[in-house]
Amino acid sequence: MVETWELRARFARVLAAMYGREVPAYDTLVDVAGAVNADFAARNPADAERRGGLARITSERRGAIRLGGPTELRQAAILFAGFGMHPVGCYDLRDAPAPEPVVSTAFRPVDPIELGRNPFGMFTSMLTTADRRFFDCDRQRRLENVLAARTVFPTEVLHLATLATEEGGLTAPTAERFVALAATAFASSDTAADRSWHAELERISPVAADIGGRTNVRIVHLAPRVFDLDDLRLQSARRGLTMIDRIQGPPAWSGPDVLLRKASFRAVGEPGGVVVAESRGVVVAESRGVVVAESRGVVVAESRGVVVAESRGIALTPDGRELYDRLADADSARWDREFPRTEAQLEASGLAYFNHRLSGDEHVAEPILYEDYLPVAVDSGPDHLPWLAETLGRPVHDPFTLYRQQQDRTRERTAS
Repeated sequence: MVETWELRARFARVLAAMYGREVPAYDTLVDVAGAVNADFAARNPADAERRGGLARITSERRGAIRLGGPTELRQAAILFAGFGMHPVGCYDLRDAPAPEPVVSTAFRPVDPIELGRNPFGMFTSMLTTADRRFFDCDRQRRLENVLAARTVFPTEVLHLATLATEEGGLTAPTAERFVALAATAFASSDTAADRSWHAELERISPVAADIGGRTNVRIVHLAPRVFDLDDLRLQSARRGLTMIDRIQGPPAWSGPDVLLRKASFRAVGEPGGVVVAESRGVVVAESRGVVVAESRGVVVAESRGVVVAESRGIALTPDGRELYDRLADADSARWDREFPRTEAQLEASGLAYFNHRLSGDEHVAEPILYEDYLPVAVDSGPDHLPWLAETLGRPVHDPFTLYRQQQDRTRERTAS
């Protein structure tokens, strides 16, 4: 049997290879991230181990996809369950400062042992076609007709996912078939879009156009993890990757890393945005990260040159997240004044989660790594979980509960 964690690791590797072929800048970013991580581990071996170790961080990937509605989201839940990935958290981006008509969750392992073996996760957004803040009755009908006409997850891959979930893995030949089919569901294809329809959706929301103007689902990003995101930014520039805007998340400061920092890069010379152009014939081309799709009437050219990397720190408690939210837009000087500067202070204040163990006669507290996603301002919390669970047809985990349970279990073992 190929166990669930190995299925998940293979899936992450196949997706990364596929994404690298579609987005040449991605392989460059992964190469730079590998060099940055190896250098950090050589200079700070103990710190690297406390953050999960070089082997784990080298294989880490976390992706993002966008789906067309509840049916596709339920099918995605079946697929990801076959890889030991379960829905965690609810992010309602309709309430974000820049609203988008999607509700999201993260599919990832929830058991600490499974996370240690391979922590691959997928931030998955669902288009809310019935939301009148974005779509009137006519647009809703047309959107749902477009989405109903596409098949993202074939019956065979859902059957194999169910079998993998029930058996805790698959036999070797079946595992190979399952991973290949699952990856194909997210492969970029020559996707045509009606020009006027795409433009109509674009005026409402670029995300709506990306979902409702396509006949397939694509990977939005597949981020490698690094120990030092600021070093990655410097090293990437030397390889022709330029950072877009600024690093999202906490600032670079002298205290412990918390939550998630994320940076986006574009290969020099690669264009951005989406272009929909008319064509009389059939055109297929790929150049400098730009995928050009074919149609008898239209061509869709979409930049695939933007790539994302992330670094991760300590998971914060609700009180810690509240303090983080207050300081989210503050500079490093204010962080130095108002945020605890040591792990011991974070633990004593009940602001972060820690594993506990005995080393000889000494009680040791080690940070629990944050495994979730950044949109803190729109993290909907436990109040939205029952609604999302009903939509998915399965339980949705509260991330705070998962971290607290992990901490409590280690405390109990240490006490006993």
